Amino acid sequence: MLEREELAGWLRLIETPQIGLEHGRRLLAAFGSPEAVFAAPTAAHRSVLGPALAETLARPPDTLDALVETTWRWLQTAEGAPRHVVALGDPGYPQLLLQTADPPLLLYAMGRADLLDNASIAVVGSRNPTPQGAENARAFARTLGDAGLTVVSGLAMGIDAAAHEGALDAAGSTIAVVGTGLDVVYPKRNLALARRIAQQGLVLSEYPLGMPSLPANFPRRNRIIAGLSRGTLVVEAALGSGSLITARLAVEAGREVFAIPGSIHSPQSRGCHALIKQGAKLVDSAGDILEELRIGTASPSSAPTAGDRNGDPLLDALGHEPVTLDALAARLGEPPAELSARLLELELAGEVVRLPGQLFQRLVRG
Repeated sequence: MLEREELAGWLRLIETPQIGLEHGRRLLAAFGSPEAVFAAPTAAHRSVLGPALAETLARPPDTLDALVETTWRWLQTAEGAPRHVVALGDPGYPQLLLQTADPPLLLYAMGRADLLDNASIAVVGSRNPTPQGAENARAFARTLGDAGLTVVSGLAMGIDAAAHEGALDAAGSTIAVVGTGLDVVYPKRNLALARRIAQQGLVLSEYPLGMPSLPANFPRRNRIIAGLSRGTLVVEAALGSGSLITARLAVEAGREVFAIPGSIHSPQSRGCHALIKQGAKLVDSAGDILEELRIGTASPSSAPTAGDRNGDPLLDALGHEPVTLDALAARLGEPPAELSARLLELELAGEVVRLPGQLFQRLVRG
């Protein structure tokens, strides 16, 4: 654990305006540690940063003392889960993240810091998934967790939340990488989930305490999700989705990218289809991922797929794409009123979901 003076040095380096990660890493490479950076004369800083930035570095940020005090008090409070600050170069800094082009200088962690070096898989996707997409994320994460992988995601609504939940129900665990300070939970609806992850897994951020949910933070945090993981699974994503940013960052870090295909008519599948066209591995079971990563072998009972359960003519007629009541009636040659009653029974049984626009879709559970 960092001593208070060490923490103050790291926070000053990170919070000094205009220094940023790139200049911070150059200073560390030149001087070895934040304490050595600030012990060096301004003339030495000029040789690394140039005159203007060297003058900026000489002036501590006005908010530094208050931030050091707040962070130090936060570290001393273990309420809910252990708290850590892990600096670049610490033995506990995650090795996979260290191998990326843009590793954070400081990581704030709440929960099980040992998970930082566990074999991990990122599971990401739409904030507004289909019911089948959310079920796929939950089932895949559960199976991958049972195989010993830590599931990494971003605590967003939708696929992220489903992936965290599936992993928490498994033998493994999960890491939530957030785009706020660890004293801020976003979105608020995931507060209970965030607390559960802190107790059973790990909540992680590069942002200082008090940092709100600024839009620019979330694309930045995606590089950590990709960088911690041996591969990234995209469950559902529209074109232009932030999940595609995570996938691109995974490729840039030399990691595997996996994508679950879906209906050609679903906007939520188009991002996955684009990734597959670009070389991502198409997967329809968790076993495909485990085989590619050489993590054991998934048994049929523990490897969810996009498979069928045939036998009910109505379920067979539904297929796996959203369909209207009139289209079902035409396929089966039965009155819509009778089909509507049967669809309600299947909906109550959890076999079918009703979508906006009076559409129905079969739900396949892992």
